[in-house]
Amino acid sequence: MELDLTGPLREDAYMILAGLVTPRPIALTTTVDAEGRVNAAPFSFFNVLGDSPPIVGLCPGDRAPGVPKDTARNIRLTGEFVVNLVDEALAEAMNLCAASLPPGENELFHARLTALPSSVVRPPRIAEAPASLECRRHSILEIGGNRLIIGEVLRVHVREGILDPATWLVNPAHYHPIGRMAAPHWYSRTRDMFELRRPR
Repeated sequence: MELDLTGPLREDAYMILAGLVTPRPIALTTTVDAEGRVNAAPFSFFNVLGDSPPIVGLCPGDRAPGVPKDTARNIRLTGEFVVNLVDEALAEAMNLCAASLPPGENELFHARLTALPSSVVRPPRIAEAPASLECRRHSILEIGGNRLIIGEVLRVHVREGILDPATWLVNPAHYHPIGRMAAPHWYSRTRDMFELRRPR
């Protein structure tokens, strides 16, 4: 089967790609608006992109054609955001943050999550997250209807026990992130792992 995404299937690209390119990590992203009101929203079009400098990419879709979501608008306005990673324990609350609430209403209150002050950016981090990445906007690329936000990671907060401070390796017994699977409602756990040693 060959699918031409430049032709009649162009409008189906989301369903095709979001179903095949899985699992994807989830960025439960916190931002603030000009009045300092907090917004929290999950995005799975997200990943770490490099380490020198450390950067992440986030691609929030539009609320309607040409109308950016609060996250994109706030990042353009303030230049700051926090990516809170999502594990099994945070999954239900993350999903509540995806609800369409009235403008200015804080999703963290709705999901009963705890905001903690960040170290170097205005948006708060989420206490219940296994890890939070404080980010400063590096650039925003507009490609057709896509808006790719690239952020430089300035600080990382990690729950005790997840990282070995001698090696910086993750302890898989203490970190159980979830992944986004096929649209619209599927996720995966990451407890079932296997090791493949890279050849020399």
